[in-house]
Amino acid sequence: MDLPADLVLVDGDVLTVDAGFRTAQALAVRDGVITAVGSTAAVLAHAGPATEVVNLRGRTVLPGINDSHLHGHAWGLNRPPLALDLNFPVVRSIADVVAAVAAAARAAAPGEWIVGRGWDTGYLAECLDGSRAMPDRADLDAAAPDNPVCLTDFSDHIAWVNSAALQAAGIGPGTEPPPGGTIDADPAGHPTGILREAAQGAVQAHIPRPDEHRRRAAITGAIAALHALGTTSYTEPGLGPGGESIMAGAMGSGALHTYLELARSGDLRARVSLLLLPAPMGGGLADVRSGLAELAGISLEGVDPRRFNLLGVKLFADGVPPHRTAWMHDAYEGGGHGALCVHGSGPAVQAVELAAMIRAVHVAGHQLGVHVTGDRAIDTVTEAFAAAQRAHPRADARHYLIHGDFATPRSLALLAEHGYGVNMNPAIKWTISDLMDEVVGAERSGRMWPVRSALTAGVRLCASSDAPITEPDWRRGVASMLLRESKATGRTSGPQERVGLPEAVRAYTSAPAVQDFAEHWKGSLEPGKVADLCVLGGRLADTSPHDLPDLPIDLTLFDGQVVHGTL
Repeated sequence: MDLPADLVLVDGDVLTVDAGFRTAQALAVRDGVITAVGSTAAVLAHAGPATEVVNLRGRTVLPGINDSHLHGHAWGLNRPPLALDLNFPVVRSIADVVAAVAAAARAAAPGEWIVGRGWDTGYLAECLDGSRAMPDRADLDAAAPDNPVCLTDFSDHIAWVNSAALQAAGIGPGTEPPPGGTIDADPAGHPTGILREAAQGAVQAHIPRPDEHRRRAAITGAIAALHALGTTSYTEPGLGPGGESIMAGAMGSGALHTYLELARSGDLRARVSLLLLPAPMGGGLADVRSGLAELAGISLEGVDPRRFNLLGVKLFADGVPPHRTAWMHDAYEGGGHGALCVHGSGPAVQAVELAAMIRAVHVAGHQLGVHVTGDRAIDTVTEAFAAAQRAHPRADARHYLIHGDFATPRSLALLAEHGYGVNMNPAIKWTISDLMDEVVGAERSGRMWPVRSALTAGVRLCASSDAPITEPDWRRGVASMLLRESKATGRTSGPQERVGLPEAVRAYTSAPAVQDFAEHWKGSLEPGKVADLCVLGGRLADTSPHDLPDLPIDLTLFDGQVVHGTL
């Protein structure tokens, strides 16, 4: 006879997220594993004298949320007190940013770096009223004359720096940017303090790297905050030698080793899947090969693979649409098509190089996630996936597009044919929807993140926050998938791409488990799977999508143990 359960939850709305999206009333847990799911009466049969029984009183239980693209280490580092929070609505203008930097400078020692992230020209008052096109170094020079300053925008694809930071990086009039980067300059040729894409690396290389203590604090602090959101699993999308110049080194190899030490010591209280990052933005095949060789010696001895797993490899293909650096078939409003951000002298050469990079990772046997956003870049990547598979057949590689903003019908069909996926970011749609009308026009903006089209094509769809690009609140992501509304105006954008609640919930639970090669042990509430649970403060099915972001997270269980709330 089975041993009695440790915990039984009864009289609730248990969304199993199984194949039939079945709703049960109760579930039982023993030793961190779900042992029974069904009616209250049936599950109570698994209780014993010492079993803790919790009456849910109609509240909804979900599988632990799996944020399948979340820069956990970088998010932790970019939260106060480790960095300035420059997100909307904390700041609404350039003047607000200047005031925050000035306050930080008063508290800093001379020469100490001031860092922050989150500003967005789409919501800075001076950019909205047309008085300024972009902020510049003079704003920050006045606020922090004795401190180098580096402020990354919400997308992490632009850095706003002051003169001291430019001087530290050796950037002056006539400085050539690295491949895949741009240094904005005034009519006289002087840098304005706006560095785009790979050009950020020159400044970020001079920002002091976090030590082990700071890295541990960033990761454990991030996980504690994720528990409060019901999140128990996430994919850390890219750590390694290619990340040393990205996010001031937050995506470098140091964080990888900190994760390993946390996992070995038992202090990693989440399920983390890691993509290795062998090559930087602007890199090429040689960088991929040398980076993979450097990473090949990583030992997972003493690590529980259900807590920490080296899952695959990440590559960068292009930039991001808001900054017109995504590679598009048709021109942006005002001109330009963007470009690939890989090594090469022009589009044709770069496309060949990117295909070679993809093939090298595929042949090495890794799962591959490619950051790609523009429709032309997406077509290039999916064709390279298919070509690599034809030349070197592999069973069940589960490659996927990261972001896939403007995925085309042609690319979605190729992904479905090969069993590949796409990982989209609905909360970014909510954040930048109105801005994108000005960048690509309203019609193309409505097609951005075609979640319904992906599902209709038979593509595995995961949804994620891309934190720190947005806050890792899955409730906002689900609401965005249901509504397709703008944060700023509430205007609907692309209603034909809306999905229903089951599809949205799967994108944050069972679909990421497949991306993680872990669908047999997590992602749904079924007997034999891990007891990672999220208990909401009400009934999800009765909650309006507009109210969903405010639905409380009452309880989070990880491995059957309470990590947020109380029983």
